[in-house]
Amino acid sequence: MTIPSHPSGSALRERMIEDMNVRGFTEDTRRNYIRCVKRFAAFIGRSPDAATAEDLRRFQVHQTESGMRPPGINSSVSALRFFFTVTLDRPDLSRRLAIDHQPRKLPLVLSAEEVARLLEAAPGPKYNAALGTAYGAGPRVFRGGGAQGDRHRLGTHADPRRTRQGPQGSPRHAVAASAQTAARLVAGGQAPRRDVPRGWLFPGRNPVIPLSSRQLNRAVHAAAEAAEIRKRVAPHTLRHSFATHLLEQDIDIRIIQVLLGHAKLDTTALYARVATNTIRTVMSPLDRIKLLTEDETRPDR
Repeated sequence: MTIPSHPSGSALRERMIEDMNVRGFTEDTRRNYIRCVKRFAAFIGRSPDAATAEDLRRFQVHQTESGMRPPGINSSVSALRFFFTVTLDRPDLSRRLAIDHQPRKLPLVLSAEEVARLLEAAPGPKYNAALGTAYGAGPRVFRGGGAQGDRHRLGTHADPRRTRQGPQGSPRHAVAASAQTAARLVAGGQAPRRDVPRGWLFPGRNPVIPLSSRQLNRAVHAAAEAAEIRKRVAPHTLRHSFATHLLEQDIDIRIIQVLLGHAKLDTTALYARVATNTIRTVMSPLDRIKLLTEDETRPDR
């Protein structure tokens, strides 16, 4: 028996959803976890609570042989580990699941000059403001966030649909909006209105609906082509550039971690490998000793 798609069709499915809700998982995470467990149940041909260690081994072999990429395999592992450890209280089975460890790819980053060209080539004031804010604040997925607070700060909205928070719904801090960002918002006609407290910061064609990720993605591609940027630019590239450029400005990496909403410092530390300006300015300890020695032997001392 597989997990039915109808919410009321399976007590097991409902129990797993309740467990995820208690832990504050986002809707996307809940949907993905349920999909992964349902796929596993379909593979073994019976209810997943009757699974054996051999079933898990065969399932992972099947995923590998079918050509599934590491991110997909690891997503299934996370879902099944949660299902067996939390929902079924059978951690012995979850230990049978193996993560596919792959070296993380370095993020694609634009130079400051390329960011300037990209913003200049944005198709209209609204997209110029949206892309400028995406680079100036570094949100994960920029999707018409709601405005709150004064005009110098990009706040979050009480309605969860109007903000993009961290994984599992955790709130993230936003960097204070610069004068340039505020000017872009005004120029794009997106300045927060006092008479519309729950309005979208970046509305779509219909002001009731927010600017979608797809619309923003198209705008980024169009701007990159117009600016003759040959890199494969996406909205998330602006987030990577935001973090890397802050690091190159000698901002403490733990502050950048908070601004990005990363749970682990290791994730943020990846940007240190692409912050070329910072790497170039690092002085060898040997060279530093030489400078200190020369300073001590100067005749004017």
